[in-house]
Amino acid sequence: MISISNVENLSPQTLHQVMKEMKSMAQHPLEGIKIQINDADVTDIQALIEGPVDTPYSGGIFRVKLVLGKDFPRSPPKAFFTTKIFHPNVANNGEICVDTLKQDWKPHLGIKHILLTIKCLLIVPNAESALNGEAGKLLLESYDDYSQRAKMMTEIHAQMAKSIETKDDGGLSFKKHAIDKKLEDKKKEKLIKERKRMLRRL
Repeated sequence: MISISNVENLSPQTLHQVMKEMKSMAQHPLEGIKIQINDADVTDIQALIEGPVDTPYSGGIFRVKLVLGKDFPRSPPKAFFTTKIFHPNVANNGEICVDTLKQDWKPHLGIKHILLTIKCLLIVPNAESALNGEAGKLLLESYDDYSQRAKMMTEIHAQMAKSIETKDDGGLSFKKHAIDKKLEDKKKEKLIKERKRMLRRL
């Protein structure tokens, strides 16, 4: 996804409020959410969200991007998953459909509220407003099949356990791990290829 700066279109007051909220979340992380600040472009809002436990997304790390329009905060931002995910409320291009970003939007709702809402969407998907019709249908008709498909997508695209570790405070800390055994790499590569083949057959 191409990142387009919107700094010039937003008022100084709005930019100040966005930066203030971003820094607050960086200093006091939300549980399972790590904000990523771009000092060169405050409108480039990205975060990493841990897949909630007891969901098909558990064990995955999902990157989310918010796009602020020129009318923000009067108009809601658009939100996208840049990590591939199988979810009823996420379109093929990653766009997220949730009422908070549509008819339920209020100007006083901030970045924190949006990210928490997106995380909740991973826990409680809404098949009635599905952007991914296949995922919505599976969720309604066969949860086990839906869960299996979502888990496979998570394992292929969102698992970063080699480089990301969950802190006790709910934040995320990055660690680089060198893998010494080539055999382990080959086994994992083979497993991913097998899962991709299974996805194509579904």
